[in-house]
Amino acid sequence: MNIAQKKSALLPFASYLVEKELISIEQAESVQSVSKKESIPFSEALEAAGVVADHIILEARSQEFGLAAIDLNAVEISKELVGLLEGKFVRKHQVLPLYKRGSKLFVAIGDLEAITACNELRFSTGFSFVPILASKGLLKKIISRMLSASSTDFEKLVEQSGATDDEDHIDENIVRFVDSIINDAMHRGASDIHIEPFEEQIRIRYRIDGVLEILSTPPLSIARRLTARIKILSGMDIAERRVPQDGRIHLDEDGRTIDIRVSSLPTIHGEKIVLRILDPISTSFGIDQLGFEPVQSKYFREALAKPDGMILVTGPTGSGKTVTLYTALGILNTPERNISTVEDPVEFNVDGINQVNINTKANLTFAKALKAFLRQDPDIIMLGEIRDLESADIAIKAAQTGHLVLSTLHTNDAPTTLTRLLNMGVPAFNISSAVNLIIAQRLARRLCDHCKEETSYPKEQLLSFGLNEDIIQSSKFYKPCGCNQCNRGFKGRTGIYEVMPLSEEIGRIIMDGGNAMDIAEQAQKEGIYNLRQAGILKVLEGITSLEEAERVTGI
Repeated sequence: MNIAQKKSALLPFASYLVEKELISIEQAESVQSVSKKESIPFSEALEAAGVVADHIILEARSQEFGLAAIDLNAVEISKELVGLLEGKFVRKHQVLPLYKRGSKLFVAIGDLEAITACNELRFSTGFSFVPILASKGLLKKIISRMLSASSTDFEKLVEQSGATDDEDHIDENIVRFVDSIINDAMHRGASDIHIEPFEEQIRIRYRIDGVLEILSTPPLSIARRLTARIKILSGMDIAERRVPQDGRIHLDEDGRTIDIRVSSLPTIHGEKIVLRILDPISTSFGIDQLGFEPVQSKYFREALAKPDGMILVTGPTGSGKTVTLYTALGILNTPERNISTVEDPVEFNVDGINQVNINTKANLTFAKALKAFLRQDPDIIMLGEIRDLESADIAIKAAQTGHLVLSTLHTNDAPTTLTRLLNMGVPAFNISSAVNLIIAQRLARRLCDHCKEETSYPKEQLLSFGLNEDIIQSSKFYKPCGCNQCNRGFKGRTGIYEVMPLSEEIGRIIMDGGNAMDIAEQAQKEGIYNLRQAGILKVLEGITSLEEAERVTGI
């Protein structure tokens, strides 16, 4: 397909952005594919992809729709004014009252559908609505903040609910309390909710962009009712408080299904609950949106294009390994391929892929599932984690016999992944002949494009990170500041990667009994960025701060 044909297949807004050279045709195609797959507006998929700054998207959409635009960072939002409209309406249609002039109510909207919703309220409210276009991401964040339950709101709910801690007495205030916590967490982009009982109070925290922050500290008196409500929603046994339990909540949010994995843990003060929010949109973007450098993306695509061999993704818990694997599966998932995965547990449900949960009670292990897969005519196998020699042996033999195998290991970097397999007892020849690519990764917080500030560092400090004087003099460095859009100076996260193909020379080092240092030295000769260097690149590109890169990579 030539360039003209590609352009003709784009949506009008996507074509507009390409014509203005704000995004490439490839990026437009990727975002448009996500928009169609997830049944979400193109502009929402574009914002989520993070390939264009929000203010550019807003400017382009303002011209396309013929509406005035506003930067919500420059507006003081009145909670009293927001209260003129029902909270449910504001949240559902993403309509934010800005100011009132007589019977005219000026409202910020994220898309044109909101105009229709406002017009339907004209007679019941008496307002004539004047729409002004705003950044959808910022609008959603501000609405969430304006409507979210504050500590004072929580106190009111607790007071209205009464002081009893009878878990059978779950009134509407507790129900609203739990709903508010979950909805607020989703709208703030939290990945986890921690509900922790202590001696006199409960601590509720969100993990946003990899960092925990306190939301509220309600009294311990509501602990059992709060826990019981969550257990009911997730299908747990509310009477069992002595052993850990696992459950799942399924929610419909903006037309897409979001799974919430729930875990309970008995502590000396009661049960701690952690809710992991699994949003499928986070796995729907292409490789380019994950943060790979161009050459790293090339290595990854080449490995995925091979009909057999093994791709290993490594890093600590919470480093984004699952998203990387599911992104790869999304690329490979076509009707011509038979794909099977075994996980503990399955995190995202994907149409077209056969997904299996580990079941230790039924003795369904990784190794047993792998053996069964090989009798099911597989093309591609994804193994959630290589935990022992048995599963490693089966996975490598599958990779050697015409299957593409993807899996993870818990190691610090790419070279130590190979020595870890050797230490598990996998023969050196099997490793060098089966493994095609290793990706070691971390997740770093992105600096907010709206408020990041230029900063400087002592020359000696920068030299110690391996930067030469020419690079130091020609580069700009940034630090987090904080604004209405991001709160703390960071917005979203990016991957930092070490992507190491197994060359013939690295294969020989493995066969000769070389160690991780020998492999790392050869990888450097071949131009492979290690995690430290990849982190510095993200700093030089203005994507993250030096302190953040140091925090996640240990540079």
